[in-house]
Amino acid sequence: MGWRYPLTRLAQVVPTLAMILLVTFVVISLAPGDPAVAVAGEYAEAAQLESVRSQLGLDRSLWEQLTHHTSALVRGDLGNSYFFGRPVSSLIAERIGATLLLTGTALLFSCALGILLGRVAARRPSGAVDVAVTATTLLGYSIPSFWLGQLAILVFGLHFDWFPVVGMTDTRVHYQGLALVWDVGKHLVLPATVLAVSEVALLARLTRTGLIRQMREGYARSAAGRGVSTGRILSRHAFPNAALPLVTVIGTRVGFLFSGAVVVETVFSWPGIGLLLRDAVRHGDRPLALGLVTLAAVSVLLANLVTDLVYARIDPRIRYD
Repeated sequence: MGWRYPLTRLAQVVPTLAMILLVTFVVISLAPGDPAVAVAGEYAEAAQLESVRSQLGLDRSLWEQLTHHTSALVRGDLGNSYFFGRPVSSLIAERIGATLLLTGTALLFSCALGILLGRVAARRPSGAVDVAVTATTLLGYSIPSFWLGQLAILVFGLHFDWFPVVGMTDTRVHYQGLALVWDVGKHLVLPATVLAVSEVALLARLTRTGLIRQMREGYARSAAGRGVSTGRILSRHAFPNAALPLVTVIGTRVGFLFSGAVVVETVFSWPGIGLLLRDAVRHGDRPLALGLVTLAAVSVLLANLVTDLVYARIDPRIRYD
């Protein structure tokens, strides 16, 4: 494959990212509400509001604001948050770790369990296990994450008292070392599981469908005729051929996990990017919202790029010009 295709794809990322940021900037700028009110207060006088608008540059034309924002972004400056009064980059740096822990755990859990369930269901299509897995995953895919999160809090947090339901750590005790890891792990179980449920369902159904299709191919029938076990055919022959669609889906779900984290972090008060985005929208904090959208856009574009590059590793027959 060489370096030509990766460099070409990287070059394509730039205009795509620029278009996303342009549309986002215009939409946020034209949204109802006055950011100056969030900064100066609801009962601020007209003179105070005008002074705040002048300080924030909101009295300039939309083109001038866009030019200023773009030039600052090229320099790596995401601006200062209206509501928090701090650089957006430092706010994101403080919260990104919690979100990466949540989404990364959910992604690993969903990949492992989803592929496992799909393989189990594909061993005997239309059997009892297949029907049970199909019905369960369909139910899991249909339940909204905010409703499932509240149900998890009521059942596993309040009724059985198995897991904590608020925050990332116990604020009453300052743990250190392995005790801190254990505390974070207990707080992580419910939000990561809720975030992963729909992903588990999607990957399980996709894995099942792909494996059943591959098991009907001539090479799989020929291997079965030679006495090769069903499990070996699934693992050594069918699964590698069915893995390409899985890579596609996993790569494109990065953006969904980010958006899903907003809901899950709000339900469980998880101190990550999701809560930060909620605050930005609630208070009309334009620089913070734009910074978070920039982060999400870059993450999705890079995930798609990595997905394309992984294709050739999984299937050597794929070559990019």
